Amino acid sequence: MSKIPVIIISGFLGSGKTTLLKQLIERCDDKKIQPAVLMNEIGKTDLDGEILNQTNNNQIVEKLLDGCICCNKKDEVTDSMIKLLKKQPDVIFIELTGVANPEEVVDSLTEPELKNYIYLEKVVTVLDGENVLEYNSIFESDRELVRTTRRQIEVADVLIVNKVDLITDSYKEKVKKAVLKQNPVSPIYFTTYSEIDIEYLLINIKQIKAKPVHKILNKNEHSHAENIHKHGHTHGHSQSFSRIKTVTLYVNKTTKSSKIEKFLKKWRPNLLRAKGYIPLKDGCYLFQHAMKRNYWEPSQYTGAKYLVLIGINLSTEEIQGEWDKSI
Repeated sequence: MSKIPVIIISGFLGSGKTTLLKQLIERCDDKKIQPAVLMNEIGKTDLDGEILNQTNNNQIVEKLLDGCICCNKKDEVTDSMIKLLKKQPDVIFIELTGVANPEEVVDSLTEPELKNYIYLEKVVTVLDGENVLEYNSIFESDRELVRTTRRQIEVADVLIVNKVDLITDSYKEKVKKAVLKQNPVSPIYFTTYSEIDIEYLLINIKQIKAKPVHKILNKNEHSHAENIHKHGHTHGHSQSFSRIKTVTLYVNKTTKSSKIEKFLKKWRPNLLRAKGYIPLKDGCYLFQHAMKRNYWEPSQYTGAKYLVLIGINLSTEEIQGEWDKSI
């Protein structure tokens, strides 16, 4: 089964994300590609959703309002994504609220109910060219918000510096220098009204027309995951072009928590987080690793046991090889 590609659109409030999303949807319509959209608003009013409806009233859209998708709305992501998958789209766009951290959203996409049906294609971050240099001073009293705006730049696969019509050429060069300092590898596009070569963003997106997802989602996730573990792959597996990589490792025997924690240390500083269900001597545990800290919690999970690593430019082959030798 082919996995559905996911494109995350990130960026601080007012940067031009919805304007970009409208262009992506219009181009999908031209290419006969069926998009679906998960929109996240920090408030209770669905302004962006209404703007999107003005583009096309027949959009497949799920909305998460009144909270950040990476915080108190995280538990609702799975249900919303399943609803979208049942509509059998060719691509899913996730437009994040301006204060969301993209890497935490990627974390939510690796839940057991989702990870076998979707893959992260890329993260696109839109920046407000007029104000991006002021973010650090504006938010200096909120370290977490400063960190979030930085991470939106650091983890992006494509950077769009928008509203360049409002700044001088010399200021534009300062913005470019600052952005390159935080992310020297991803392409940067300078735009007005988020106008970019949309074809470039959709270059790897095709009409998938995979087996109806709703039939698969109603099956036992346990048996499907075990089948992947047994054969080592999924049929029609799709390639991710994002710098944020997820590597899934399966655990078919009881292990020790110390082995897992020692194994993860090998992949710093590229490793952002890790999570999964691990069989220990006294039962199954939900394991989570974030910011160098490890958390173990007893779990009643009965599916195939696994560990997902999320990080920048992780090597699946290298990690799998070390896993086979270490665990």
